[in-house]
Amino acid sequence: LVVSTCPLTGDVDSIRRLQDAGAAAVVLPSLFEEQIEGEEMEQQRLHDFGAESFGEALSYFPDVLDMQDYNTGPDGYLRRLEQAKRAASIPVIASLNGTSRGGWTRYAKLLQDAGADALELNIYFLPTDPETTSQQVEARYLELVASVRETVSVPLAVKIGPYFSATANMAKRLVDAGADGLVLFTRFMQPDIDLEHLTVDPDLQLSTSAELRLPLRWIAILRGRLAASLAITSGVHTADDVLKALLAGADVCMLASTLLQRGPDHLTGLLLAVTTWLEEHAAVIGETIDLN
Repeated sequence: LVVSTCPLTGDVDSIRRLQDAGAAAVVLPSLFEEQIEGEEMEQQRLHDFGAESFGEALSYFPDVLDMQDYNTGPDGYLRRLEQAKRAASIPVIASLNGTSRGGWTRYAKLLQDAGADALELNIYFLPTDPETTSQQVEARYLELVASVRETVSVPLAVKIGPYFSATANMAKRLVDAGADGLVLFTRFMQPDIDLEHLTVDPDLQLSTSAELRLPLRWIAILRGRLAASLAITSGVHTADDVLKALLAGADVCMLASTLLQRGPDHLTGLLLAVTTWLEEHAAVIGETIDLN
């Protein structure tokens, strides 16, 4: 049971509670592409400031090439990662969220150097341009995964949505591009309309167990056909959900919504219920289960 990115994984004390309750690993809240781009734009603004005013102004700041190693990025995220690593004995997974190469490769390396045990790429891309083809969308995903894979040596998981026309083929190509694991599936924010204020209301509802069926189906389809680990997310709330996911072939069950509702200690109850079921049904499923 791995705790996926959520407010609970952004706090060191909370991470300790999750670990004590039985979490196998935690995924930190995402470092978003907008944060990376914003920091890089600020870096360029500082470099250009005053350049038109005085002839010697260019000497005020280092040469652009010399600034590649100048860390003006989201230092807070890196510090949080280092703190989490010091506080926890379970794996701490860093998360990058975005759709373009940008500063991803550089920050992927920084996250690895800061101690991340693995990286999760949460690729969010909504192709709204009617001229954008499915081949272009897929190529964008694959290029991003390949570029990050070339940069880091830690395990690389890719979290994707279910909206590919050929999901199984895309899953295989992502693995071929360098993904060590796939996380099925990300939950996209679905904007609503506030009729009282006539505004768009960006909102993300917590999941329910009913949402398990879609990723459950694809976990079962992909199991044994890819050289990668499979993690299921969205809809894992109860011990029954965990058991169904494991029987379908998931290596990892990822949770967030149910822990936000019930607290970190819910993990302990889930593990106990799953262990009890496995002990009672060991003969039925035809194998000896080593609970150690």
